[in-house]
Amino acid sequence: MNKILIIDDDFAVQTSLSLMLRQEGFQVKTCSSPVLAMDVIEEFQPELIILDLNFSIETSGDEGMKALKIIRHTFPNIAVILLTGWGTINLAVEGMKLGAKDFVTKPWQNDYIIQSINTILNLSQQKIQSPNRKKLDQQYQFEHIVGNDPKLLAILETIGRVAITDAPVLITGESGTGKELIAEAIHQNSKRRHKPFVKVNLGGVSATLFESELFGHTRGAFTDAKSDRIGRFELANKGTIFLDEIGDLDLSSQVKLLRVLQDRTFEPLGSSKSKTVDVRVICATNRNLEEMVANNTFREDLFYRINLISVKLPALRERPEDIAALAIYFANNLKTIYERPNLSISPKAIHWLKTLPLPGNIRQLKNLVEKTILLTPKDELTIEDFQQNISINTSPSNKNTLPEVGTMTLDEMELLMIQRAMAFHQNKISKVARSLGITRFALYRRLEKFNIPFAIE
Repeated sequence: MNKILIIDDDFAVQTSLSLMLRQEGFQVKTCSSPVLAMDVIEEFQPELIILDLNFSIETSGDEGMKALKIIRHTFPNIAVILLTGWGTINLAVEGMKLGAKDFVTKPWQNDYIIQSINTILNLSQQKIQSPNRKKLDQQYQFEHIVGNDPKLLAILETIGRVAITDAPVLITGESGTGKELIAEAIHQNSKRRHKPFVKVNLGGVSATLFESELFGHTRGAFTDAKSDRIGRFELANKGTIFLDEIGDLDLSSQVKLLRVLQDRTFEPLGSSKSKTVDVRVICATNRNLEEMVANNTFREDLFYRINLISVKLPALRERPEDIAALAIYFANNLKTIYERPNLSISPKAIHWLKTLPLPGNIRQLKNLVEKTILLTPKDELTIEDFQQNISINTSPSNKNTLPEVGTMTLDEMELLMIQRAMAFHQNKISKVARSLGITRFALYRRLEKFNIPFAIE
């Protein structure tokens, strides 16, 4: 039986929380002062503490913050949830920085606080093991996620552990790295797998349509509202909502989103009746939210609300050994779609694909494989087949601009320039060498180095 300590000077709060938590099967003790709490913690040894931030008329939160610092320093293994009023959320955010696991505003929603407690306790009690692909596949449903790179396996192990909880997850990474696929995997391995999985691309939702899209509207709420509409949150009730491109959300919409994530209630546009929703929230972005918080373009309180668990997906260039497995996986899937059962990729082409920088990541690789299959009549795809179909401009930036530092190695840049020159001069070695400012023999050595086929002139 998990032990929970409530530190709050309000007897009504103590009584209400104690009754609710005992009904949920927890062993509960209460304390009215942070000073007295230290002795109670030593004796009671709780797994989790619910700590009010305000113990004075001034509601400065100083006592609560001091108590949090002492608890985190003296008892680092005890999880802490902060209780605060809506007007002092900034204090709660400071508390999250000091190590609190969550914050709950008064008046709280019973369902939310129980969900938060269970999530935090489940995560703290799970044992972390060295990830192994075979074991992961036996334990979880990851059949649509391809790869054996250690960075990927560590991510799969993490999402496998957190999937069974209701913890909010923030997925970050470059475009094309598979953020939506990871979000779907979290849902499929959760207790909500048989309930809806609702995807929302926030980058495509304007500020004027945000409330209508996410919370719904009633007939006549605005000029074109000719009938009632159910919003995405209501559609996702009891399931999971995936908020993609959350970094594109404007500040006014961020406030509205924070409210529903905190209170689990919302009002459809044009209605004065609140609705309650039970959803698991997964967010994704290719932006740097911490940088946006520093620049005041993303709310810090919203960042901490969605960021209990953070997963950063590696770029495909950071896991080159998985390129071969992905290319073969895409080709095998397309065999059936295009009715070409003998389709394969030559070993040399597989090796060549592994040398590509692929700034578009998995999405670009899939596009290249499919395009090559569509435009190549042969059953075995070769390097030449892929070269004819790869985009010469492999970077979205201006062609006269050098890549950002750290995005490409010198070898990758050299390979890219040779590929561009070979494509532009139709594999004529003398012209390619001249355009690159090197001798033909120097070019031959580089072509051999990168396993690029050529004819000796």
